[in-house]
Amino acid sequence: MIFDKLIGWFSNDMAIDLGTANTLVSVKGKGIIINEPSVVAVQHDRYGRDRILAVGKEAKQMIGKTPMNIQAVRPMKDGVIADFEMTERMIRYFIEKAHKRKSFLRPRIIICIPHGITQVERKAVKESALSAGAREVFLVEEPMAAAIGAGIPVSSPDGYVVVDIGGGTTEIGVTSLGGLVLSKSIKVAGDRFDKAIVDYVRQNFNLYIGERTAENIKLEIGTAVKQPKDLSIKVKGRDSSGLLTTIDLTSEGVRGALHEPLKEVSLAVRQVLEEMPPDLAGDVVDNGVVLTGGGALIRGLDKYLSNDIKLPVRVADEPLLAVAYGTSKTLDEDSLLKLISNE
Repeated sequence: MIFDKLIGWFSNDMAIDLGTANTLVSVKGKGIIINEPSVVAVQHDRYGRDRILAVGKEAKQMIGKTPMNIQAVRPMKDGVIADFEMTERMIRYFIEKAHKRKSFLRPRIIICIPHGITQVERKAVKESALSAGAREVFLVEEPMAAAIGAGIPVSSPDGYVVVDIGGGTTEIGVTSLGGLVLSKSIKVAGDRFDKAIVDYVRQNFNLYIGERTAENIKLEIGTAVKQPKDLSIKVKGRDSSGLLTTIDLTSEGVRGALHEPLKEVSLAVRQVLEEMPPDLAGDVVDNGVVLTGGGALIRGLDKYLSNDIKLPVRVADEPLLAVAYGTSKTLDEDSLLKLISNE
């Protein structure tokens, strides 16, 4: 115990937002120091051995472009670990990058997890971090971290609703008195939006595009409500005859593509609101709903949700970083960690 405290003085405690799309790492006293895609590029040799070629940004650039013996892997799927070994290697890479050295001084790590994952999945996350060099691991649920990062006073007796739309899952949480009164996690988020765009382009233009192109379309012209001026983007891909071609895609078309997944997100929010205790419902009428996560950046999503649920909806100041900020804040405040940690 005393030895652990001594180690803690010399080791940089870390907070990791282990996302399906991106991994963000904060170090105590330094804030967010790493923000990279959750992708690992692996090279397979003829003897069946694997070698890590790249992690993060460099690996993401390889998606859809690798030769036969190289594979770009996304170890996180739908907010949980899909590939235990690759997740461990990815966490180890980020720990070593954050510490800027390979050291025996092992950090204490706080990891953000989706609400509602199974005990087996929780154990997998903890074991990945411990195997990667963590001294101690704490798990914090995403809706709470998102609420803290968005500036919501989670320890207050008032009720607040946060909707975190990430890469693999959308997390909806109602916070009060330092806990989650209600929460819901659905596997409809950024990845589903990208797939909807891929399917739309294939069905309407007979053009095959990859997930990176779909993500770029979403960021450039993605919209949840009709825009005053139609936006457009040139999209390159391969048609069914194998020829490479270019089309003009409009934001109105993309809005149609995103209609179904956005409707599912809205339905999940309404289900949480319907289950809310009456006393908290009064608070939410006043406080409204806060949107966080990369999905919150889709144009007009706050207006779309507000029209559907008949409540005020606002986007957090820095929605992409809200979960990371919230997880990072728990590093600096032990009382907050004890209040919201699942350990």
